[in-house]
Amino acid sequence: MSTVATPVRESVLSLTGINKRFGAVQALSDVSLEVGAGEVVALVGDNGAGKSTLVKVIAGVYQPDGGEITFAGRRISVGGPSDAQALGIATVFQDLALCDNLDVVANLFLGQEWRRGAFIDEVGMEKEAWRLLRTLSAKIPSVRIPIAGLSGGQRQTVAIARSLVGNPQVVMLDEPTAALGVAQTAEVLNLVERLRDQGLGVILISHNMADVQAVSDRIVVLRLGRNAAEFVTSQTSTSELVAAITGASDNVVTARAQKSAQQGAHSKETPDE
Repeated sequence: MSTVATPVRESVLSLTGINKRFGAVQALSDVSLEVGAGEVVALVGDNGAGKSTLVKVIAGVYQPDGGEITFAGRRISVGGPSDAQALGIATVFQDLALCDNLDVVANLFLGQEWRRGAFIDEVGMEKEAWRLLRTLSAKIPSVRIPIAGLSGGQRQTVAIARSLVGNPQVVMLDEPTAALGVAQTAEVLNLVERLRDQGLGVILISHNMADVQAVSDRIVVLRLGRNAAEFVTSQTSTSELVAAITGASDNVVTARAQKSAQQGAHSKETPDE
């Protein structure tokens, strides 16, 4: 495994030697991952690389067959999604799991409504909804508008805001910019940066290399259920990422990058007449 990463800052989540098998299929083999507070770690890889399985292990959806998970300095066992949420690990899955017929407030607190005596505290939840959205500098016209009336980027914003309701320390985002336009993608990437600025550890799963390179601090590559490479984002190129993801040093993107570099070097050696 090629590694050019520097040590992470204060670790909030660490996975070591994670294994997961489904029947005859070994989905994860000795996988390691570390996320620091105030850091965006991108998790990338081709289809079948094990990204979704690893995320579901962290989220408590799957139980690992082996390995160790350390959170906030202590070894933990995540028994299920509710355990993960209680610990401070929030997940925004690709399908968002929002209810189109309910408004923003109802979606933010769905299943964890605030109560005042026998009644739901609608006023308190609305105030908290606005606070969360202001924290993210979100562009939502009203917290009482049904989700069906929001754009794709605004829906993603609501899903991310909902993940903050329990004051988590780690937020996992599964393909947050999939199927979004350019402006909406930029809006979501700004949200990712705000999560980092708040000191949260962020795990970003994405197929979009431009998005990954725009907001991540480190990039962890999985291939065939194993750690394949790890990079400091500012010190790597798209061609290096593609080569690590595919396991091939000779591919179209890499060849194009090498050819461009060679042509650039040649032009410098040959001054204009």
